[in-house]
Amino acid sequence: MNNAGPSFYLRHMVYITCNFLLKTNNSDIQMPIHSKLYISCARYILFLLASLTYFNTAQASNDSYVKELHSKAVNLKLWEHREWINLVHYDKDGSSDELISQVDDARFFNASDGKHNPKAELLKTIDAFFKDSSNDDTHAQCKFVARLDWLKNKLTIDDTQLPNAQCTLYKQWRTMVPDEQVTLVFPAYHLNSPSSMFGHTLLRLDPASNKESSDWLSMAVNFGANVREGDNSLFYAFRGLSGGYPGFFIVAPYFKKIREYNQKEKRDIWEYPLNLTAQETKRIVSHLWELKEIEFDYYFFDENCSYRLLELLEIARPSIELTNDFEFTAIPVDTIRSIERAGLIKGAHYRPSQVTTLEHLLEEIPNSHISYVDAISQDPSFIDNEKFSSLTEEEKGKIINAAYKYLRFKQTGALRDTASAKNSHALLKALNTFPIQEANHPPTPLSRPENSHDSQRVSISIGEEDNQKYSEAAFRFSFHSLEDNEHGFLQGAQINMGNIIVRDSEDDSPKLQRFDVIDIFSLSNRTELFKPLSWKIYTGLERQFTDGQQRLVAHVTGGAGGAYKPFENNLIYGLLIGRLERNRGFDDDITPAIGLSTGMLHHFGSSTAHIEVSGEEFSNDIYRYRAKYIHNFNLAKNHSVKLTASREKHELTTFSEAKVSYQYYFF
Repeated sequence: MNNAGPSFYLRHMVYITCNFLLKTNNSDIQMPIHSKLYISCARYILFLLASLTYFNTAQASNDSYVKELHSKAVNLKLWEHREWINLVHYDKDGSSDELISQVDDARFFNASDGKHNPKAELLKTIDAFFKDSSNDDTHAQCKFVARLDWLKNKLTIDDTQLPNAQCTLYKQWRTMVPDEQVTLVFPAYHLNSPSSMFGHTLLRLDPASNKESSDWLSMAVNFGANVREGDNSLFYAFRGLSGGYPGFFIVAPYFKKIREYNQKEKRDIWEYPLNLTAQETKRIVSHLWELKEIEFDYYFFDENCSYRLLELLEIARPSIELTNDFEFTAIPVDTIRSIERAGLIKGAHYRPSQVTTLEHLLEEIPNSHISYVDAISQDPSFIDNEKFSSLTEEEKGKIINAAYKYLRFKQTGALRDTASAKNSHALLKALNTFPIQEANHPPTPLSRPENSHDSQRVSISIGEEDNQKYSEAAFRFSFHSLEDNEHGFLQGAQINMGNIIVRDSEDDSPKLQRFDVIDIFSLSNRTELFKPLSWKIYTGLERQFTDGQQRLVAHVTGGAGGAYKPFENNLIYGLLIGRLERNRGFDDDITPAIGLSTGMLHHFGSSTAHIEVSGEEFSNDIYRYRAKYIHNFNLAKNHSVKLTASREKHELTTFSEAKVSYQYYFF
């Protein structure tokens, strides 16, 4: 026994085990040690022992390799690298230097404290890549492909050491998503939708330029709020401001976005090709798979569609810093400027909306013939009318073409009915009898949105009211007033938020003169064919002369009406106004009023004039009337001088005001 080695004990153990098993299974069998049955039993047990030994050795080898990768990652402090910070969407938590991920979905993290611990998340991610899984598609290698690619590069991971994960779903998805080029897309401002008055941004993923394909076959990358069904604009605004909606990335065919913005919402689209390389584009696509169905918080002003796209571009090209400029707001047009400053934009393409194209066609038709367009769109047999038949062939062709496009425009978003389909077919058939007209596209606007004045504004003023001199300092958080430089904006569009004015009078200490929480004014031109509603709403605090003194009152004021364009660059309007006011000079806590507002807005190119006459009468028989004239002179894109003169009558007191202001726009 003293000379017995391991092989002796192994043979002895196998002999005892096989004898026990065989006799237990069949006590009648008596067999010698070298029988075939015994040999088969021995081979099976030896195979199990060898397999167990191999597994333990392989597992030990695997654990050793993972520990080696951990050590290398710690030495390199990979969790502090910008690429890792970007991939897990870490950002500073307020004023502290601690990092916290802006992702609000536990599925995005491998470590239990991964949301606020970049180091733990990195090490646990390495562990996850080397774990066996019965489902390939849920394996960390398949869920976090962008992280795996980056760690392979940084740690020189040996692929043969990794478990074999097929990642079938990811590979199928990649075949559907182009990954050669990226285009930044800006659906421009839309007057009659508060949520769209700031514009929007998304990315378009394109195939290589040398491949024959249409950008309609490209894929759109959009980040947006998951709005609850039935929520109106008021609920959307409140929940969007307070983070009441979750936000998600969605990758969908680009042609659907064209239909949504260009046709349904009547918004022009600006497309900006970016100079990202194919490798940088692939980083975006890989990371988008990691973000599939992953939830973020959505905030209307900062953590919104535009901010999240900046994060994607930082992942594509880690050397650029885009999000640092947007701590409080991320207005879409400002993010375009930031991307341009980073040197990513290499061109621009204008895609006019369906209504812009139609309006351009109507401009070529005399006003006296516009009624024919409406008549023919409703009844194609009007083509045989004697008056219409007397027109030239060119005039008839233009009118029928406009009527066909007008009918298609009215059908946008509506259920297709038999009568409209029949009329559409008849018009198309009639149109084919005329010579093919050369496509007449609307001209590209002279000024692109990103070339407009910056979004925030400060101003200083001096003036005189009721023979008392004063000075004012004002700050506007965003965005655009009717009298501001119009280049890059829609005419007749105003949306201001966080506008505050402090006045220092010669006979009084500095006081808050006005604070507008929100101030929206939408003037949309009404024509024979298009009849949009013009409206305004503003709310906040302002000083009003009441009971012999200036009082700071709280109010909500709104109105609706119509606006018309009698000639180019001119709008006249009239609105019915309603107001609710909290005024300590009144007997009631909240006092309603009704009134009228009418005015004219004219753009001269380098300046803008606005004259307005308005008034309201309260339920307590107190009334106010005012006439105001504003003329804003544009000195440069971000500099202007504004002159204001007004005459007001409050109850039995009449007073005048005049002031001059210097305004500076910045971001």
